[in-house]
Parts: sequence; C-alpha cells; structure tokens
Amino acid sequence: MTTTQVAHARALESRPLEQATVFGYASYLDDLSTIIRDYGTLYDWASSQPQPRALRGRAPVYVAALPTTRTAVVVRHSWHGGLLAPLTRDVFRRPTRAPLEFDHSRTLLELGIPTTEVLGYALYHAAFGLVRVDVVSRYVEHTADLGMVLANFAPSIECDAALAATQTLLERLARHGVVHPDLNVKNILLHTPPDAPPSALVIDVDVATVGGVSPVRAMERNVARLERSLHKWNRQFGCDMADARIAAFAKAALARVPAAASGSAL
Repeated sequence: MTTTQVAHARALESRPLEQATVFGYASYLDDLSTIIRDYGTLYDWASSQPQPRALRGRAPVYVAALPTTRTAVVVRHSWHGGLLAPLTRDVFRRPTRAPLEFDHSRTLLELGIPTTEVLGYALYHAAFGLVRVDVVSRYVEHTADLGMVLANFAPSIECDAALAATQTLLERLARHGVVHPDLNVKNILLHTPPDAPPSALVIDVDVATVGGVSPVRAMERNVARLERSLHKWNRQFGCDMADARIAAFAKAALARVPAAASGSAL
C-alpha cells in the first residue's frame, strides 16, 4: 500500500443511510452500514449479540465483534449529563462531539499518547433536526479504570504500579501541551497485558485540547483536575489514597514536567 493509499484509508469518510449517517475509516464503513440497516442502530446490534460483554459508564456500553472484519469494538450510546439530562436525554445538536472525539483520538495516537482508537460513529436523525449518537472504538483487552484499581475492584493491578503508569501518561500529555479538563479516575484506563507492567490510557478525549500551552501549564492543569478527582473518589469509597498520599502523587507528577515536543501545537 502506498503512502497515499494509507492516508486515504485513515481518513474519515461518511455514508448516508435512510435513518442515519455513518462516519468512519473506509475499512469499517461497510460493517457499520450493514449493521444499521439490519438492526436499526449500532447500539441495538451490540446489545443483542450472543453473550455481549457490558461495561459500565453513564449507561452500559457493549463489546462485540464486527461481522466482517471481526474487529472487537466498544459501542457507546451518547447521553447528556448534568442538571438538564432528564430533559435533553440522548438528543444532540449537529455536529455533536463525536467528530471531535474521532479527530482527537487520531491526533493523540499519532503523537504517541495512548488512548482508545475511535473507528467510527453514527448520527441518527431525530425530530427538529437533532440527532442521536453511537460511537465505536477499538476494544482494548485487559483494562480497568484507575477508580476501579484504587477501590480494589481490580485486585490484579497493584496501586503503586497504576499510579506510576498514570504519572507517565501525565508526562506524555504535558510534553505535547495536551489538557484534559475532565481528567478523572474514570477517564484513565490501566492496560495490563499478560507478563507486562501496566500502562495508562486517557479516554473521553473529545474535550481535550492539544497544544497552545506549555508543558508546565499542561501538567499543572491536568494534575490539579486529577487531584480533585482522587480526593472525591477517596471520600466516596475510602480507598487507600489518604490526603498525604494524594499530595505526594501530585508532587511527583509535577516534578516530571518534560520539554515541549517540537511541532506539537495544533
């Protein structure tokens, strides 16, 4: 495959359907389009698969294998949060945040920052020009979020190793001036492949910004947000993260500010 063909294969493409418009990499559009024609939505398909693996978030997300490529994917239906969620529920104004999540996922991966790869998404037509949204990401095996680790819901991952991996992730984010304004313990995944130390991935990257701030400022902002989340998580679950340990974690992370990467501002 030539460089031009590779670039084309990794470009976002779209396909209009009767009930939706599906977006994604060219190699997955046929699968995503066929699923929507046969099942109505990607989420309905994923939830109906034999023995689907359900992961919890604001609502269940499902793991399933695409019918042709057999790629293991996570399918998430988007819901509003906040005080107005009971009214706004799952309808959004176009273009929604799905295109940002797709673009930011690709950008971070190109910068060498671990995150889940968004493969595509679908916008379903709703009343008054609004849409509902499903997002499809590549499934990463052997993961647990940092909150689960700290609350001892993932005993196979040692807390100290998880925190060290998180500091490495913070360093990588800072090097490229990446700021995640919602960097909480649920938005950091610990990946623990067999016979290897854990590594940390950042998720829900649609709200992230890349470049435009110094590594020092990026580290300060990300650490401050994560530090608040650690205190909140400790209050809720009484996990092994006393105030002194949280402060030591934050201090150690701030001491790891890297030099800026050339050309990282986008």
